[in-house]
Amino acid sequence: MSHTPDPDVPESVDEEEWLGVRAVARLWSVREDWVPSVAHLADVRVRRSGGESRGTYGAAPTVHHFHPGDVRRAARDIAEGRVDVPTVYRTDTPDGRRAEFWRTLLNRVLGTLFLAVLLASVLMLLFVAGFLLTVE
Repeated sequence: MSHTPDPDVPESVDEEEWLGVRAVARLWSVREDWVPSVAHLADVRVRRSGGESRGTYGAAPTVHHFHPGDVRRAARDIAEGRVDVPTVYRTDTPDGRRAEFWRTLLNRVLGTLFLAVLLASVLMLLFVAGFLLTVE
């Protein structure tokens, strides 16, 4: 099954709005980072936008939107165990909760370190400016 819509087929006006990663993650009890991978495992149609190359500067972020009918079908399949989702991807397993805890902790520690370095830099600049103004 193709994971991208056919560009030649016009979309109907009555079509439901495609779902974002956060909405799908809540429905499937899957960590947001792994929703596109689980969608691939469950044969869910996905629209991707972005991701184009920026040359030396890497690539633009990729945004995923998921077909609502496929998401509902996949939610039943995941709940009934017909889709083999690794336990580390899920939010309702100890492995998944542990991985999410460590990812969150790492992000908070790195954010705190960044702010500490930024604050130290600003204080150092103020100290140097004050010192230079007082020296005759």
